[in-house]
Amino acid sequence: MTPTLTRLVSIAALVAGVLAAPGCASRGPSAPPASGAGADPALRNTEFLEQFALTYRFSAGTPRSITVTPDGSAVLFLRSGPRSVVQNLYEFDTATGAERVVLTADQILRGGEETLSAEELARRERLRMTSRGIASFQLSKDGSRILIPLSGRLYVVERAGGRVTELPDGGGFPIDPTFSPDGDRVAVVRDSDLYVIDLATLRQIRLTTRPRETIEHGVAEFVAQEEMDRHRGYWWSPDGRSIAYTEVDTEGLERFTIADPMDPSKPAQTWPYPRPGKPNAKVRLGVIPAEGGATTWTATGTLGGGGEWEYLARVAWDENSPLTVTLQNREQTVMLAATVDPATGSLTPVRTERDPAWVNIHQSIPKWLPARGGYLWITERGGSNALVWSRGVEEFTLASPSVEGLIAVDEERGTAYISAGPDPTEVHVWAVPLVSRIAPRALTQGRGVHGAVFGKNFQTFVVSASTLDGRRSWDVYTDGQRVGSLSSAAEPAPFMPMVELASVGVDPEFRAALIRPRDFDPSRRYPVLCNIYAGPTTTTVTTNLHAYLLDQWFADQGFVVVRIDNRGTTRRGRDWERAVKEMSANGKGNLIDLYLADQTAALAMLGARYRELDLARVGVYGWSFGGYYAAMAASRRPDVYHAAAAGAPVCSWEDYDTHYTERYLGTPQTNPEGYKASDVLTHLAGLRVPLLLIHGTADDNVYFMHSLKMADTLFRAQRPFEFLVLPGFTHMVPDPIVTRSLYGRMAGFFRQTLADR
Repeated sequence: MTPTLTRLVSIAALVAGVLAAPGCASRGPSAPPASGAGADPALRNTEFLEQFALTYRFSAGTPRSITVTPDGSAVLFLRSGPRSVVQNLYEFDTATGAERVVLTADQILRGGEETLSAEELARRERLRMTSRGIASFQLSKDGSRILIPLSGRLYVVERAGGRVTELPDGGGFPIDPTFSPDGDRVAVVRDSDLYVIDLATLRQIRLTTRPRETIEHGVAEFVAQEEMDRHRGYWWSPDGRSIAYTEVDTEGLERFTIADPMDPSKPAQTWPYPRPGKPNAKVRLGVIPAEGGATTWTATGTLGGGGEWEYLARVAWDENSPLTVTLQNREQTVMLAATVDPATGSLTPVRTERDPAWVNIHQSIPKWLPARGGYLWITERGGSNALVWSRGVEEFTLASPSVEGLIAVDEERGTAYISAGPDPTEVHVWAVPLVSRIAPRALTQGRGVHGAVFGKNFQTFVVSASTLDGRRSWDVYTDGQRVGSLSSAAEPAPFMPMVELASVGVDPEFRAALIRPRDFDPSRRYPVLCNIYAGPTTTTVTTNLHAYLLDQWFADQGFVVVRIDNRGTTRRGRDWERAVKEMSANGKGNLIDLYLADQTAALAMLGARYRELDLARVGVYGWSFGGYYAAMAASRRPDVYHAAAAGAPVCSWEDYDTHYTERYLGTPQTNPEGYKASDVLTHLAGLRVPLLLIHGTADDNVYFMHSLKMADTLFRAQRPFEFLVLPGFTHMVPDPIVTRSLYGRMAGFFRQTLADR
């Protein structure tokens, strides 16, 4: 549940990997076709589910991992086929607008099959990555070489001529390989130790040797990957002479085991897991010569050992910038940014950020400005995310909308590029002058979700857009002029959703989305399906029309689908987000009361405005936190919700991880009443409506035990429920056949429990 990308996310995103007219999107065909021969006669257009599944939600074939070469002459990117997750490497020529295939996975593997280690699979799970083939690549600093990990091997491609060199296999699956700043060496983690490979001689140097199995070098611990968006465990110095790396010790942590009930002969996998109020992994940061030698341990000390600082939230060692760390205390109410002397390990504090509820982590700050002095920082002290430029005793707040993220900084031209609203349903790219009196300028227009990738010279960049009118594009600009677009191989959706965005209430005002059947009859009243996430870090009401495709299919089964963003979600300012803790009964946190109150109040207001909503027939569904909400809603508010489908739900927050849970609830020792009130098991005896429980047996985020505990409690209380087990699946469900069957089963469940009620 990270605060950015790898969080507990919506069901449409997980059962799987950026300009438009205001108001409603255009309506599709007057009516969807009936289901084909052999399909469930109770459901309509089941062919869409098959296409949705086989195209991986119509995302397969879209450009990914977009990278601009240092000289701006080309854009590299990955792309698969329209019904494949196997990606190949492509190049777009900015002078001619032509695309070419640089390398395919088949060319490298020569017909062999790709293999992945358990560690790599777990790492991709943290990244929510389902792709195969060339899943990632890195461009050397000078742009002459490309580093590609594939099927447990490492390959270096010379861009001039295309020669491919396979690097030596040092034993152990390679994790997180990176070029040195000069592009002449590659660092990589194998079997939890750090290695450097010289590309001229292919000689491999082992830098670290772990003394026991519980210690790992150069990799990020679980909560760093899952909750802090820190996926790396080592960092090259700008001159390439040293490497900073983490040592992670999980001794003393509980071990969670995942077995394969479909294959009892298969060895079980065991992972260290930190539960609330219990020990975290112990982490320390060291600096070692890239040619080998003694490690200088930094004055961060051993984090996770109960001292002043518990978490290593961020490490950066950028060009012309000092080695910089960001530390958090266990309560996450204080965050320290400090520079590190790599020779002595000593720390020099740079900035301390405090918040009585919690301080959010941004992986882009502090951003040093070596040519201008000082650094950029994002602070919520004024109530919203403000971009500030700090130079010694001087600090300037730059004029900008509330900042979602810092994308890049062009020091030469004095411009910072950020992602921001200002509307919480939209994301735009803004150019913010490093002069506080000059207004920022939006680089993107129209209602939608946008992003950007900049080249080193900032003259070439790529703008992505996924808009409310259904357009998806990846436009390439050079010297301010559009020179072409990265092509997509994605299949077009057979229809575009009919979405109405709405606002209800005043102080608080809630954003909502309504998706009606494409053969909508305004004289009818329809059962309602609430597609809910509800939890922190995520909003679901968006101007990205493609996000509603599955909602439209559900609506076409005879429902109106509703999404609502309650307080506690993001993009609405500091107080809106912190309400989950500060508005709880004891002020220490409660993960359900506010969400239930907001969602039910907003739904009632929508029902009063739109007569087609039959609030006597309301279903609720979600995945992860949304699944938790669905189970809670069915148990606590059967007067509002009359059926629920809960996918991969957390049932007890004492069984989730430390960093996420303690941010909102504290520890079980300091807030026992908050944990009890937020525990599904506390309320299951009140379940009086149909419940469909869904969970993958190999889930290593929300472990399968959560649903098993719910099933046991319901069975003992003699409460009827349905349990759909997904054998061997993790927190993501990327298999097309299972995806199709899962959504069909959910739709059938709601038709049985609501449509004829």
